[in-house]
Amino acid sequence: MGLQMPTGMAYDEWERAGRQLADVLDSSSWWLGDWLVYGKDHYTDRYQHGIRAAGLSYQTLRNYAWVSRRFDLTRRRSALSFQHHAELASMPVEEQDLWLDRAEQGQWTTKQLRGAVRAARRSEQQPHTPTEPSRRLEVPGSRLQWWHKAAEQLGVDFEQWVMATLDSAAESALQDLGKLEERQEISELKGIKGLAAPAPGAPEENARTRPVAISA
Repeated sequence: MGLQMPTGMAYDEWERAGRQLADVLDSSSWWLGDWLVYGKDHYTDRYQHGIRAAGLSYQTLRNYAWVSRRFDLTRRRSALSFQHHAELASMPVEEQDLWLDRAEQGQWTTKQLRGAVRAARRSEQQPHTPTEPSRRLEVPGSRLQWWHKAAEQLGVDFEQWVMATLDSAAESALQDLGKLEERQEISELKGIKGLAAPAPGAPEENARTRPVAISA
């Protein structure tokens, strides 16, 4: 029902206990997933009764079971968490192994893995256009190393990362520009309507026939 910590516990012991608890929690996801897979395979008509008897959430267990089916015991990486595997569960086996290798070698967190996968997908979705003349951009060496490190952390090609990042920034800037131009057009239209409206108290006929000069 709880965890009672001893009085005067040293920090190193407290930290080690946290890592052990995290390992147990991560392992339990695999255990519960494998447990449900076995139940569905062997007790098709009764396994849901077993879930209710254990007081567990079927939706949560179903997610665990789905990931467990996608990764058999021989393909699970002990250095990576259950959530690392869950991020890749929908991919083909070859892609799963590729990203597991990258995450393991780079010691990525789940968030870093998710970001690297998204960056790679955005790069793949970029339309392929004919090669255009390139221009050289002088960049300080320290900044270039910084960019290389960012691309390496995400596990993507450096040039692809640069292109995807610049495209994203350009898209955001153009969207902001489009909103500004739209507001300016609306303001101009309101100004034109104000100039074209008849002056208060002026005869309606004069208002219809009198030319209005609008200076650009």
